[in-house]
Amino acid sequence: MAESSELVVQWIDDVSFNLKSPFDFSFLSKYGKVFKVFDDQDSGNICFGITNASNKIFVKFAGAPTARSNVSPEEAISRMNNTVQIYRDLEHPILNRLIDAEEIGGGFATIFEWTDAQCMGKQYPISREKFLQMPLETRLIIFDDILDFHAHVAKQGYVAIDFYDGCIMYDFELEQTVLCDIELYAKMPYKNPIGRMWGSSRFMSPEEFELGADIDEVTNVYTMGATAFAFFGEELDRSFDKWKLGVESFEVAKRAVSDECSNRQQSIMQYIAEWRDTN
Repeated sequence: MAESSELVVQWIDDVSFNLKSPFDFSFLSKYGKVFKVFDDQDSGNICFGITNASNKIFVKFAGAPTARSNVSPEEAISRMNNTVQIYRDLEHPILNRLIDAEEIGGGFATIFEWTDAQCMGKQYPISREKFLQMPLETRLIIFDDILDFHAHVAKQGYVAIDFYDGCIMYDFELEQTVLCDIELYAKMPYKNPIGRMWGSSRFMSPEEFELGADIDEVTNVYTMGATAFAFFGEELDRSFDKWKLGVESFEVAKRAVSDECSNRQQSIMQYIAEWRDTN
């Protein structure tokens, strides 16, 4: 509660949001009228749903003193600059499409297509519950979409970093999977630069806590295994009693989340082949 008392409440187009200190967002009028603000990120970014005469867009901005930021505005701007090439390199049918990017308002903005998809992340308990109540057949399709995307990531020479359920969305009306927030994905080879890396520990492999460890496709095998347990089990309770599919798929997912890299499937494609053989 002490932290919230230090925040300032700001308004734009009749929508309120929190910041650490005031910031001029008048430049957003270039894009249209703000109808929603996402101000609770710890990345240093603040996001806006904006509507104009032709469509809706999603604008992500770095450079403002956001309420929960754990990085400086300058670092957030630098990261977002790097994001542009990542989204272009990893363009894919289920990845939220980047439309444009530019320096503006003393910071940096990336502009995406708007989606009405709802998020699986624990920070959105209502949509998460809706997500987890979907039939297993639908969840299998979404998980397969996620696997396809990460096979594409590996093929492009990238490794997924900070992938977790908050990156997974689903448009219930259009029946489409949407992925977002791939800002920290990196070109391989890549080594753990900080020790405890970015991300949710529910989805992170042991090497993502080890300074200097290789972060590679086998790391992402672990992430996909952890994602399987989020979809079809009880996340960190990785026992068969909690598993909602058959024993064969359980064994594939359980192998993927082995603490020992050598015990896991050695590529995303190997994981996918074994998984699809069971479903």
